[in-house]
Amino acid sequence: MGFNELNSVEHYIIHQLSGTNLNSNAAEEPKVSYSNSWQYRSASELGRGINEVLVESELRKALINLNPEIAERNELADEVIYKLRAILLTVNQVGLVRANEEFFKWMTGEKTMPFGENNRHVPVRLIDFDHKANNTYIITNQYRVHHRETKIPDIILLINGLPVVVGEVKTPIRPSISWLDGAHEVHDIYENAVPQLFVPNVLSFASEGKQLYYGGVCTPLDFWAPWRIEGEEDELARRLGLGEIGKELSDLLNPGRLLDILQNFTLFTTDSKKRRIKIICRFQQYEGANKLVERVREGRIKKGLIWHFQGSGKSLLMVFAAQKLRKLADLRSPTVLILVDRTDLDTQISGTFNAADVANVITTESISELKDLLQKDTRKIIITMIHKFRDAPPNLNDRENIIVMVDEAHRTQEGDLGRQMRAALPNAFLFGLTGTPVNKADKNTFWAFGSEEDQGGYMSRYTFHDSLRDDATKPLHFEPRLVDVHVDTENIDKLFAAFKESSALSDEEADALNKHSARMAAFLKSPERVAKIVEDIAQHFREKVEPHGFKAMIVTPDRYACVQYKEELDKYFDPAASRVVISTSANDDFDFKQKWGVDKGKQEKIVEEFEDEHSSLKFIIVTAKLLTGFDAPILQTMYLDKSIKDHTLLQAICRTNRLYKGKHFGRIVDYFGVFDDAAKALQFDEKSVLRLITNLSELREKLPEAIAKALNHFGGVDRTLQGFEGLEAAQNAIGTNEKKDAFARDYKYLSRLWESLSPDPVLDQFQVDYKWLSQVFESVRPASDHTGKLLWFTLGAQTTKLIHENVHVGEVHHLDEFVLDADTIENIFNNPDPKNAVKLERILVKRFKKHAGNPKFKKLSERLEALRDKAEQGLITSIEFVKELCKLARETVQAEKDLELLVEEKTPEAALTELFMELKTDQTPAVVERIVKDIDEIVKQVRFPGWQNSSAGEREVQKSLRKALLKYQLHKDQVLFDRAYEYIKEYY
Repeated sequence: MGFNELNSVEHYIIHQLSGTNLNSNAAEEPKVSYSNSWQYRSASELGRGINEVLVESELRKALINLNPEIAERNELADEVIYKLRAILLTVNQVGLVRANEEFFKWMTGEKTMPFGENNRHVPVRLIDFDHKANNTYIITNQYRVHHRETKIPDIILLINGLPVVVGEVKTPIRPSISWLDGAHEVHDIYENAVPQLFVPNVLSFASEGKQLYYGGVCTPLDFWAPWRIEGEEDELARRLGLGEIGKELSDLLNPGRLLDILQNFTLFTTDSKKRRIKIICRFQQYEGANKLVERVREGRIKKGLIWHFQGSGKSLLMVFAAQKLRKLADLRSPTVLILVDRTDLDTQISGTFNAADVANVITTESISELKDLLQKDTRKIIITMIHKFRDAPPNLNDRENIIVMVDEAHRTQEGDLGRQMRAALPNAFLFGLTGTPVNKADKNTFWAFGSEEDQGGYMSRYTFHDSLRDDATKPLHFEPRLVDVHVDTENIDKLFAAFKESSALSDEEADALNKHSARMAAFLKSPERVAKIVEDIAQHFREKVEPHGFKAMIVTPDRYACVQYKEELDKYFDPAASRVVISTSANDDFDFKQKWGVDKGKQEKIVEEFEDEHSSLKFIIVTAKLLTGFDAPILQTMYLDKSIKDHTLLQAICRTNRLYKGKHFGRIVDYFGVFDDAAKALQFDEKSVLRLITNLSELREKLPEAIAKALNHFGGVDRTLQGFEGLEAAQNAIGTNEKKDAFARDYKYLSRLWESLSPDPVLDQFQVDYKWLSQVFESVRPASDHTGKLLWFTLGAQTTKLIHENVHVGEVHHLDEFVLDADTIENIFNNPDPKNAVKLERILVKRFKKHAGNPKFKKLSERLEALRDKAEQGLITSIEFVKELCKLARETVQAEKDLELLVEEKTPEAALTELFMELKTDQTPAVVERIVKDIDEIVKQVRFPGWQNSSAGEREVQKSLRKALLKYQLHKDQVLFDRAYEYIKEYY
């Protein structure tokens, strides 16, 4: 399907979801009011003002239709609407996530009002989840909303008058335009300019017709996710574009699916920085949890095995499934049992449940308490440890609505735990979840969880390749270092034979392993070997990890080696840069315990400090702790000097594969020799696991080809040519948008390789070419920061450093020496030399970026982009191009002068006076000057430098403003308060 402005992605999506074809003038069939599908209504038909977020006429109808008490007394609907308006107005004070969380409580029916007999509180329903046809589903476009400024999102979906979905689509007028440009507009522009619109938001989506991504309010763009259709294997169909996003969009935004996400697959939780965040499910969590729930509802098969690759959100899948199971009325208040790792109850899973404030959760470490809870028929979510079932008696509870979810299910092969669980809970549902594939030899695991009806034994699978495709995790590379300190193969085999799952042991058992192999321990911990490794770690970290803002973990053979590594590392870094995380036992020496013991509270503090990008802690040193269930996205490199393999190795190395800004892969630096034979280290039936981690040297082999491919775009260009002439020749070689974007695609691949390998001697021979290509890339980057964000990315730390070391092509970073004033512009206009035009163009781009938030400069930036397009398409001559460019430059200079005058004129008092005059009504007293003077005096008394970034400062200023307005009886005018407070934040 071809695109132009009339036949756009926007119209395609509306047609796909509602059946309404906006590109056709043919009469449409009349739509029914209530159904399970979307009906199109134009924004003008909705009967709402530009300052209103809700379509209150639709909402009022729904309240009367869904609530018997309101049906009897229609005026009660207004009381509910007043409450909802109040939440919209508080978004500037409490923040978007908290406002969204509060509104969700109303949408999911958790709120009550005293509308019953004798003022009895009854639940208020805004949406009917049980009979979905009782709701209205409206899709509209160009939905104009005004708050700080006016914004017009492309597509809005409304359920009962509530805007639950915002969609931004891009017509791909150039190859580099992608979903990311639309997502940027939603997240960085709309959410800040019109936050009220997002208070009832379930999710937002973005597309350019080829790919569809979605995210919740305040979700960073790195965490927006694709929606896939289960069982859709045809990648070719996906690459063909429109037909595929139509399918995915119809699936994601099916009203039933959307209501399910709203009710069961949304969490509000607190992150490690104590910030409130919203989490909505990725498609694999939705699909896996719903398969589990459906199997329980059907009741025929009593088990299922879920393999979702490490790092792809297994803990959240369990939370979503548990939450939905507990809410379903037909399951008659089930008991959900979550069984976690045998070493520590305070894992990622219990942390996820607690942070998300999931209702009715109990954690227990005691077998007697667990027996007691099950014998008393407790109907809650119970989190306990797998090995507690070792001592569980048969027939502990024979109820059918008990659902057990076992994390890292492959552990149940230890001591036949699966059979003991089944004996204790004979009629329960047993579901095993694992981040690593289960081998057919693990018969106990398949007996306990795998159903013969499931293909390959898995009820749901989400592989390593799936998670990479969806950017749910990062690829893994290993780097063999100091091969002379590696343990020889024969000894490795002996160690592996002795303890196949050594890292599943406790810290103390790991010590015992080394005692059993005294000669091996002596070799591993010899002072010369440790000193050599630590010296290498220090060099490697400073060159390859620290410049990118990442952190590292060191894994040592046992607890005493942890101390040894720490003492050696302190010779290279401040002692505060590293911490040892080990446990101690009653048998340990008192001094050892005092100095190195880490209890639960201490460990939490260390982890919190490690996750803080600004803290001085760079390394965590461990032997067994934190190798599983530890989730710190800032961890990018693991220095491995320990014998581990299979499940445990896979779990350990995947600590480094989590998403984090600027992170392209996780790295394992192998000092032990674990990966000298990757096939032996990762023995799985699932052979694709062998491709999970690749040797970094493979990247070196790809570099010459990547350089050649990027240079191919500049055949015939003399790269030795200095100054603007050289730069201009390169730009002319990629003169059209198509050619620029093709170059950007190849350069992006090359840049990732370069950043991954840097610093490496192999780069030296390519340095001149790479520097030249990087400068060309920077010089042709689109003027607008939100055009082609996926392809025209920000350069990495090592590349930026390289560009700024003795730049030799065109002195690109000295452009500001070319002064932009009226005389210069006039001179260029009268002598239209293309060389000067290049200079002028680059200056304008720089100026527009400087004033990025200003609508006037945004329009000028868009005009420049349009002018470039005309020139590239040959619609204007180069002389005309220069003259038009000069006109733009004149307007830019004038706009900057106007802005300077405005800033000078607009004192705080002037700004507030302007606001009060604008809002003045018949009810407002005519003493604007006195009100402004009072506010000015009272605010100046309580403010302090940086008060805007402090919650205490914000509280004080808000209190003072309210006090000043009270004097004139204006304190109840929330709109006035919000606007005045925004001005104070800006001008004081």
